[in-house]
Amino acid sequence: MKPDWDKLAKQFAGSDSQLIADVDCTEDGEDLCEQHGIEGFPTLKWGDPADLQDYEGGRDYASLLAFADENLKPQCSPANIDLCDDEKKAEIAKYMAMKVEDLEEQIEEKEEALAKIDSDFEQFIEGLQKSYEEMMEKNQEEKEAIKKSGLGLMKAVRAAMAAKEGGGKDEL
Repeated sequence: MKPDWDKLAKQFAGSDSQLIADVDCTEDGEDLCEQHGIEGFPTLKWGDPADLQDYEGGRDYASLLAFADENLKPQCSPANIDLCDDEKKAEIAKYMAMKVEDLEEQIEEKEEALAKIDSDFEQFIEGLQKSYEEMMEKNQEEKEAIKKSGLGLMKAVRAAMAAKEGGGKDEL
């Protein structure tokens, strides 16, 4: 993917309104990556720097270019209010009229709600993992108990009986 990403970055290098960039999350960009919730690599984000969205499309050059051409352009935001529909303009106006402290409080509440969703999901996955491990152990123990209860010997006796009836031919 890196060669296609670099090719895309060259394609948009001279743009005043479109930026294709990479950030090394293990070095100088670590704080930026934390701020935007980047956990796995490579992660692609797009949009307003204050509200980056996850990119879910193809990772080849053609897919990246098509997405960039369609989506990496000025979009509705407080800085580009003229690009907004009436509903978004009203929503932006509502937030702009709020005290900074109140807006920060609402942002914090929503970020905490997102963090709780992630935490709940992680706990759920841990529970699934534990259940899976317990079931795998039970599965192995029960199979082993059945095998030790004489299954192998039963099969051997059946084969011997079949060989005796079939004139000494082993049947598989």
